[in-house]
Amino acid sequence: MAIAILAIAAIGLLVTSISQNQAKTELSSKYNESEKLKADLEKQYYSALSELEEMKGSNEELNSLIEKQKEELTTQKNRIDVLLKDSRNLGAARTEMKNLRAQVQQYVAEINQLKQQNQELTTQNTTLNEEKNTLTTNLEQERTARTEVETQRATLVSEKETLEADKAALTNKVTFASVIKASGITVEGMRAKSNGKFSKERSAKDVDQLNICFNTTANEVAEAGNETYHIRVIDPQGVTLSVQDLGSGVFKSSSTGEELAFTTAKEFDYNQTATNLCTTWAPNQPFTKGTYKVEVYNKGHLAGSTSFSLK
Repeated sequence: MAIAILAIAAIGLLVTSISQNQAKTELSSKYNESEKLKADLEKQYYSALSELEEMKGSNEELNSLIEKQKEELTTQKNRIDVLLKDSRNLGAARTEMKNLRAQVQQYVAEINQLKQQNQELTTQNTTLNEEKNTLTTNLEQERTARTEVETQRATLVSEKETLEADKAALTNKVTFASVIKASGITVEGMRAKSNGKFSKERSAKDVDQLNICFNTTANEVAEAGNETYHIRVIDPQGVTLSVQDLGSGVFKSSSTGEELAFTTAKEFDYNQTATNLCTTWAPNQPFTKGTYKVEVYNKGHLAGSTSFSLK
């Protein structure tokens, strides 16, 4: 009997040892893979920076674009570095590295296209100047050539303004896509009791403060980091509750460009996952009866809204 027990114990120890060895092997494999990905990332990143740097020239606008592209690559690399710190994110890191390669190819293609366009514009301007010099003996022809140059110049200015407007619109779309929506917004009126605790109230005359809670939503477009929600509490008369000493202020609407007053702001560390957030508003002044509206903004865009009533 004792021999059987010893045999079973030995088998158990053997199984445990095998499992531990397998776990160590798996961890070692993931570590090796992570280190390889880190090395590949560094090589890919610095190769891309070098390639973009070599494409600079005398065109300041093009050089500025290249610098912006390099900054975007740095941001993307930093995001991948974060993923590589956790072996569970190796799959996501590989995907981001693939996206990084594709982004570099896109940047290079865009720069080559702009260079070609600049060359074409230079050629056009040279041709126009030659035509103007040829027609100097005839005043009418010279005026015609000057008119053509001015027309083309106006066209170029118009095209540039259109491109800048399109770029601004695209930036706004990207910002809108990165808005972290707020869902499940709840507002509760609270009354401070003599024992220091709070009780829920629906009567305006009994409410000392508002408790506002909501859920953030996961948004892969939004980068992880510090985020801010601007919360507007709008009373039944349509006026935004605001007390500057309590943190109220104004922010710019990304949709209309106008400045909007906000009641309070909530900052938090966004990690691309859903989170429940709460804040309180105690203005030290009475509330009025009626229906209130609460609007939550992120990056200047409306992220969620709700309403509540006080009797």
